[in-house]
Amino acid sequence: MRRPFVAGNWKMFETAAEARVLLTEILPGLASLQGVEIVICPPFTSILPVAALLEGTGIGVGAQNMHWEPQGAFTGEVSSVMLAEFCQYVIVGHSERRAYFGETDANVNRKVKSALAHGLVPIICVGETLGENEAGRTQEVVTRQVQAGLDGVEADSIATVVIAYEPVWAIGTGRAATPAGANQVIAGIIRPVLSQLYTEDLAQRVRVLYGGSVKAGNAADFFQQADIDGALVGGASLKATEFVPIVTAAAG
Repeated sequence: MRRPFVAGNWKMFETAAEARVLLTEILPGLASLQGVEIVICPPFTSILPVAALLEGTGIGVGAQNMHWEPQGAFTGEVSSVMLAEFCQYVIVGHSERRAYFGETDANVNRKVKSALAHGLVPIICVGETLGENEAGRTQEVVTRQVQAGLDGVEADSIATVVIAYEPVWAIGTGRAATPAGANQVIAGIIRPVLSQLYTEDLAQRVRVLYGGSVKAGNAADFFQQADIDGALVGGASLKATEFVPIVTAAAG
């Protein structure tokens, strides 16, 4: 059985002070939940205070991005070695990084390998744009992104990796994919690619999340799908009244 997994991606929201307030609103509703892995991914500047507040709660801390080199003359970047002091997870390949900052499949792969090498669990984002979806290219795009992102990743590491299927046309738009449609991409594209790269057994062990306008009102419908193991939650993770019910739905 794959343990449900819900990560809140705060994106470029919440100062350190605001992060403390938000967590004090969220944590009481999560305290009694069992059977679900929970991760909070704040901006870099809020990682330390968030990590301090989450210590001992069983809730993980994740970063939203990283550089693939452990150190060097890369002004403005943060490495996996630096993150590993405070984080257990890191988001890589988010569509906003790909679209706005020129992140390539090759760079995503470098980050995945660096994260694994330094003890971080990468949450690898894949997904097609609206144009690619309407052109019938979902299978082509998602297959390429999964294969490229995992290129050279050994079988003994793959079970720890988390993949998030996030159709770009559904992120922050309020236009979520249908639960059945998202499940079909995961069951019909992502897991078969994992099976080809590794084995069917390992493909079934990897947790695959859905992301894209997940809300309290639709989360349970996604989590009822056999191949959706949780969610990477964006805007709704910034509201306790949204995030807590989403995690509760994942916990079953």
